[in-house]
Amino acid sequence: MESEDDMHDANDSAEDDFYSGGEAGLAASDDGDADYDFADHDSDDSAELLSHRQQQNYSILSEVDIKRRQEDDINRVSTVLSISKPEACVLLRNYNWSVSKVHDEWFADEERVRKVVGLPEKHNEMPNDREVTCGICFESCPRGSMSAAACGHPFCGTCWRGYISTAISDGPGCLMLRCPDPSCAAAVGQDMINSLADDEDKEKYGRYLCRSYIEDNRKTKWCPAPGCEYAVEFVMGSGSYDVNCNCSYGFCWNCTEEAHRPVDCATVSKWILKNSAESENMNWILANSKPCPKCKRPIEKNQGCMHITCTPPCKFEFCWLCLGPWSEHGERTGGFYACNRYESARQEGAYDESERRREMAKNSLERYTHYYERWAANQSSRQKALGDLQSLQNDKLEKLSDIQSQPESQLKFIIEAWLQIVECRRVLKWTYAYGFYLPEHEHAKRQFFEYLQGEAESGLERLHQCAEKELQIYLDAECPSKDFNDFRTKLAGLTSVTRNYFENLVRALETGLNDVGPSTSHGTCSKSATSKSLGGKSKSGKNRASSTSSKSGGSSRGGDDSNIWTCDQCTYANPRSARACQACDRQHR
Repeated sequence: MESEDDMHDANDSAEDDFYSGGEAGLAASDDGDADYDFADHDSDDSAELLSHRQQQNYSILSEVDIKRRQEDDINRVSTVLSISKPEACVLLRNYNWSVSKVHDEWFADEERVRKVVGLPEKHNEMPNDREVTCGICFESCPRGSMSAAACGHPFCGTCWRGYISTAISDGPGCLMLRCPDPSCAAAVGQDMINSLADDEDKEKYGRYLCRSYIEDNRKTKWCPAPGCEYAVEFVMGSGSYDVNCNCSYGFCWNCTEEAHRPVDCATVSKWILKNSAESENMNWILANSKPCPKCKRPIEKNQGCMHITCTPPCKFEFCWLCLGPWSEHGERTGGFYACNRYESARQEGAYDESERRREMAKNSLERYTHYYERWAANQSSRQKALGDLQSLQNDKLEKLSDIQSQPESQLKFIIEAWLQIVECRRVLKWTYAYGFYLPEHEHAKRQFFEYLQGEAESGLERLHQCAEKELQIYLDAECPSKDFNDFRTKLAGLTSVTRNYFENLVRALETGLNDVGPSTSHGTCSKSATSKSLGGKSKSGKNRASSTSSKSGGSSRGGDDSNIWTCDQCTYANPRSARACQACDRQHR
């Protein structure tokens, strides 16, 4: 890879084109077989790339860009209002760097604005005496060694430096610094900071001022990637919130989590909270353990007989099945591997509620695990694809160019394929979070969603296989291959077909699967059943048909959906009669 900027530029091009909504080439047939008769896309279409750039709804700002824009805003306010630059800076800081708001407020009531921000209308001079008393240390000092803000209250240089240094050490609040006189609210501008503070404090103040331009402005945010110093200016109301920073990190402008289109921010927030919360631990404990009848500590049994001994200091011995004292068990009750008491009590209905509760917890846990494993697998695959892309750009592309005797500009189709893989892995990952929160009772939507997801995943697997395995054949070759152009056509075709699949998936999810109604459930089910891709292998090694249908309905396998309600906090499936969640005690609304 020549530079990180080159990689970002390629990412921008693919990202902007990915969700354009237009016809990207050739659609796949119903049985999943793709036609790879595609034209050569190797030419550098700079006009098209420029068009994509113009459609981008955000700008990436470096520190130089930020300072330049900040200086431009200060100059504009200073010129229009006929005030000094330090005064313009004070005004902008108080109004969150909004030039229009400063103008509106100033022309509406200049006197009130001056009073609020601490800008006296007249600049008061210090007493015109040979020696002036400092208002902090009360020492008499020569007038030339004293300084004052616009209010005219004099303080010696030593006291000013101490006052400013303490304020800067306390943090960004120093940007709103006022005169040290307790009765005065005059603002201390950047000009006084630069003339009185030492170099270290001036540098800190400058950093705070630069950061405030981003953090106080509702149109700008810092990139949330660790160590990144770029900021993003966003055009509100312009559609997608996805942003790709120059550091190659993609994030959502609205919630600052990693980019998650087409899933909405609320779903992502719930999913992340669920992955980090203790609710799944509670579900696991409930599904896989039983409490000791004496001390109530949860015990897991993963092998062995039914004779259980609790850990010290309890040491209570009991039967795993009926939880009765082991002293009352023996050959007459079924020995070490059975319990007649439990079987008879179960037939009488004594254990129905606890067993049902444990079964529901187990189903809920299995359902969550199903979606989480596939979410995590696609995240892992995406990270590996990013590494492969970087390796390809660093050295493999140059090596392939030498082996196949073709310029690197003619090998851009490979980079485009890998960029498509990276983006599709991200989208596919978040579709599993979407599927987890898709209501179980909306069968038609669920079948249509699983069909689209299956088609997209199958297409992505074919593309990934071609870009990873088949490309390696040409990298290992010792001389130009005659069928390299066939490989070019196939990979470009798979890239376009996969893009189409994911455009369809994204479009459907962003509209809430509204194209599906009750009358379409029969058709989608039939189409899903005949699709080859739903029976394909996913990256996690699971059969696609089983992974999208058998476990996705796990929480409702124990009974009818109308007899249960799902907790909003931990998603535990509770019986309809329960007023509070049996796993986390959250009240049912």
